Amino acid sequence: MRIAVLSDIHSNIVALDTVLAAAGPVDAVWHLGDVVGYGPEPDRVVDRLREVGAVGVRGNHDAAAIGGAEIEWFNPDARAAMEWTRTAIAKRTRDWLAALPERRIEAGCTLVHGSPRDPLWEYVTSVPVARANLAELTTPIGWHGHTHIPIAFRDDDGRVEVITPGHDSTIGLDERTVLLNPGSVGQPRDGDPRAGFALFDTDAARIGWYRVAYDIEAVQAAMVDAGLPARLVARLSVGV
Repeated sequence: MRIAVLSDIHSNIVALDTVLAAAGPVDAVWHLGDVVGYGPEPDRVVDRLREVGAVGVRGNHDAAAIGGAEIEWFNPDARAAMEWTRTAIAKRTRDWLAALPERRIEAGCTLVHGSPRDPLWEYVTSVPVARANLAELTTPIGWHGHTHIPIAFRDDDGRVEVITPGHDSTIGLDERTVLLNPGSVGQPRDGDPRAGFALFDTDAARIGWYRVAYDIEAVQAAMVDAGLPARLVARLSVGV
């Protein structure tokens, strides 16, 4: 199987469509949460994921969008964008988000948004946190998002190997447990504004990370039209 793995789309339909085109023919699309929030097109993003038969999990922004108390932990810009999202989304979008689980097992992989031990909120950004979550996995492969940064942590007999992939980087999978982040489709934060995603070839046991440029200015114009916070508009240009 050839699987496109996406995370943190954040209502960015232009980035999502660009990524789906760049991924080419795939057998499945997995998403790792935060489908909505920040961006201007929550309904169109959810509709597109439904059209391609995507399966995945709920992120903290998805939970907040359907009325969750998660919004209380957001910074002012994220909260303003989420308040807009709550009023903008259609019932079909709200129902789709509400049906997402916090954890999912697909093809021998664990899918979460934050981390295996805290699916909504924990950021896996350090070796100690990664080590604890590798131990928490019940499958040999774990996928997560939330940080908006592509990275992999692999257990190597108690030592945690850290892999920081660039565009067109690949790794082979073996018996070692691994925790993988595909990066962000709609809101990258590693200094590269291009949309990020991963391709998982289950037959070859190989993961590839990719970046693709999209029409950022078109998304920024739509955000301005929606009255979304200026700082959220500006950060798309620099990927932070």
